[in-house]
Amino acid sequence: MSDYRKTLNMPETSFPMRGDLAKREPLWVEAWHSRKLYQRLREKTKGRPLFVLHDGPPYANGDIHIGHAVNKILKDIIVKSKTLEGFDAPYVPGWDCHGLPIEHQVEKQHGKNIPPEKAREYCREFAQSQIERQKADFIRLGVLGDWDTPYRTMAFETEAEEIRVLGKILERGYIYRGLKPVNWCIDCRSALAEAEVEYEDKVSTAIDVGFIVDKADVVSLLGKNADISVEKIFADIEQIEAVIWTTTPWTLPANQAICVHPDLPYVIIKSGSKAYILAEALWESAAERMKLENPQRVWPVEGSLSQLDGLTLTRCEEWGRGLEAQHPFQNRKVPIIHGAHVTTEAGTGLVHTAPAHGVDDFNVAKLEGVSLDNNPVGSDGRFLPNVPDVGGLSIKEAEPIILELLSAQGLLHSKIKYPHSYPHCWRHKTPIIFRATTQWFIGLEQKAGNESQTLRDIANQAVDNTEFYPSWGRARLESMIRNRPDWCISRQRNWGVPLPFFVHKETGELHPETQRILKEVADKVARQGLDVWFALTPQELGVDENQYDKLKDTLDVWFDSGITHASVLKSRPDLQWPADLYLEGSDQHRGWFQSSLLTACALEGKAPYKALLTHGFVVDGQGYKMSKSKGNVVAPQKVAGTLGAEMIRLWAASTDYSGEMSISDAILKQVVEGYRRIRNTLRFLLANTSDFDVEKEVLPVDQWLTLDKYMLALTRRLEKTIRAKYEAYDFHAVVQALHGFCSEELGGFYLDILKDRLYTSGAKSHARRSAQSALFLITQVLLRLMAPILSFTAEEAWAVLTPDQESSIFFEKWGNVLPECLEAEEMLLLDQWGAIRLVRADVLKALETVRQNGEIGSSLAAHLDIEAPESVFVSLQALGEDLKFIMMTSSLHLTLGSSLKINVAPAAGTKCERCWHIREDVGTHSNYQTICGRCISNVYGEGEVRKHA
Repeated sequence: MSDYRKTLNMPETSFPMRGDLAKREPLWVEAWHSRKLYQRLREKTKGRPLFVLHDGPPYANGDIHIGHAVNKILKDIIVKSKTLEGFDAPYVPGWDCHGLPIEHQVEKQHGKNIPPEKAREYCREFAQSQIERQKADFIRLGVLGDWDTPYRTMAFETEAEEIRVLGKILERGYIYRGLKPVNWCIDCRSALAEAEVEYEDKVSTAIDVGFIVDKADVVSLLGKNADISVEKIFADIEQIEAVIWTTTPWTLPANQAICVHPDLPYVIIKSGSKAYILAEALWESAAERMKLENPQRVWPVEGSLSQLDGLTLTRCEEWGRGLEAQHPFQNRKVPIIHGAHVTTEAGTGLVHTAPAHGVDDFNVAKLEGVSLDNNPVGSDGRFLPNVPDVGGLSIKEAEPIILELLSAQGLLHSKIKYPHSYPHCWRHKTPIIFRATTQWFIGLEQKAGNESQTLRDIANQAVDNTEFYPSWGRARLESMIRNRPDWCISRQRNWGVPLPFFVHKETGELHPETQRILKEVADKVARQGLDVWFALTPQELGVDENQYDKLKDTLDVWFDSGITHASVLKSRPDLQWPADLYLEGSDQHRGWFQSSLLTACALEGKAPYKALLTHGFVVDGQGYKMSKSKGNVVAPQKVAGTLGAEMIRLWAASTDYSGEMSISDAILKQVVEGYRRIRNTLRFLLANTSDFDVEKEVLPVDQWLTLDKYMLALTRRLEKTIRAKYEAYDFHAVVQALHGFCSEELGGFYLDILKDRLYTSGAKSHARRSAQSALFLITQVLLRLMAPILSFTAEEAWAVLTPDQESSIFFEKWGNVLPECLEAEEMLLLDQWGAIRLVRADVLKALETVRQNGEIGSSLAAHLDIEAPESVFVSLQALGEDLKFIMMTSSLHLTLGSSLKINVAPAAGTKCERCWHIREDVGTHSNYQTICGRCISNVYGEGEVRKHA
């Protein structure tokens, strides 16, 4: 008896079943570096249409987390997909290098009170060390880019260009100096940008406070148009108070006015011998909160022609002056004024107004001519020494003192704990304050030269012209641009690009030669770095130090990164302006997306990007934010070191990034299982083409078996679908399509059927070469389509498929592998095989039922009788004897009928030792007793003839 196993064409490949990615990926990373893969890619794609994704710079502080990994992987997927699509898609990574967090790290290492020039030296060294750490982790994730020459906001030329951009925006008239309340972090001792503020829950002390108003003034005001005796109504009332409600008692020393809404009705409520002015919509809730006994409304009087409607409580030309109220614990009076920002959502409808500590307060005070000078709190969050009662105290220490003062005056009417959302510093996680300081701003309502549009108008128009992925990003950015205040661009820090301004000591005006000074400083900074500004004397720049002060302020770090469209896109010959795409997390609608938009609109009148892509934040498997205290952090370094970076890439691509992205060990386990299916499919494809010489043995498509032509059509459809999904940045749909093709079209159908032909046909037979021709093209297409996501695996498999040391999957293109075909012929093929596969699905169900009953073992032990209606019969009959291979049975009989009927019975005959089919001719050949006739022909003769499968 012969050992027929040796006559089978068993698959062989060097592509292992186990990827062992954690150990082997670093070798590919090193190979890409030593081969200068990115640089060679630039050479090969030179001359193609450009596609530029501009990298939003991560901050150079701390190791990367899973959010960083998602961001860089999504960018890498896009850049690689655009390259394979036929673009020249360079990727220049960058880093944001200035700012307070780095200063804090330096203070931790070297202590406080470091000389500024030494602090900047330490900051630069620290930032560079962080860049190197982060760079190594990004490269480990398989991200291809210009890692040898990335951009850094602390590069001398970049710092210089930032000063030049500042000069251009100033020249266009968008920058001004002004006193305004800004977000102020006591810990930072500096102003904060809008993007540096996040809202967290806070429990504040909410109080109702009475401001005494002169009874005679109220009676006189109300009596002007009354037809009854106002004096009589108020005869038994000894004191009238305008009641305000506030959640920031510490701001009361800065109170300059009380705001009422001009269109809201107000009432006067009596309780005992006192009366209280309150909004009509809120008086009952306020009276309950204040625990007033037997509160009664005394004005307006029912039936009176007079109405107390807000106008009668505020300034009016007819009266010549506004109603005033006595400050509750300082010896001064404050006016009652109009404020359109007053609402009836909570409180009393009368708003305590401290211009130094609120944007609305400041704006309404400026409009109404109220003093803006009362700013009693210093940069450290302490009241200035000359402030009565609370001088020298922190705002936290001052609050109980203020409450005691109010109680002593009998004007504290309620005090409760009030939980609400409150702005916090995103670095320190501590509550911020609003503090009026003199800062430099980019004005959203400013106009450049003779332009009719404000900067806000231009930005809104630019948003209209931008594509958004996902689409909801448009409304989010529109809302933020529409509602944001002017941009405070000055900071009180050491480590930052300077505002190289000289201002007049008396007038506060900029030096008349500011543009010349900026140019000279920029040129010097380009050679020596930002330290040069701090070392320069006014005389060296031709400035009289007796008349002008040299500023020490630095620029907001959001200005640093926001102008990289000018300092990077316009300065590098391999890039272009505007970028095709910016891609960042959803928080950057209020950060980098906005700072880039505003600076570009100020400079160029349009956005620096054609499209914006936003991804969500990463949470754990239960939807919770990751934190070390919870122990739910998934570190990319750990995943790469255990499962391989490929698993992070596959997870990132397979997760819908438009919302929160969940990750956990259980989720990663599912990703690993999905990866194994893809890898096993690749291994089968590579193993069964290992003896195939494509240059000599490939068959033209018109000589292929019908099943192979059908799979070519499915592959072409897959390629078209996936390319469209990449174009739409719909990566989880790409992964779904790849998984579906590998598990259903290949694993569950084609490859399952093909095994018999590949293993049992003659090694060089037409039937086997047809299959190998198809498999080779399918493998080519699959590797190209998965390369942007599964970069390591695609490169590994490509090296097996085309063992050329200088080759790379990333040198290839989509759309140039599959041979041309007539669409009509392909559609006919898809329709015919679609019908066949529906019948096959019913056959497999019938076979499984019989198998579970124990009547057969494998499907090859079965004989099928299929009765099919004419609509299906024609397609099935066209396959002739090959139909049994499609149904994976040893024998089959097809007849025409009125409906589909399937009968399964044990096959007649004996099992062939070589192909395992049950055939009646086994044992009928004297020299080959254990194998069937077709195996005899395949091994010793000319081979069986197959036309379809």
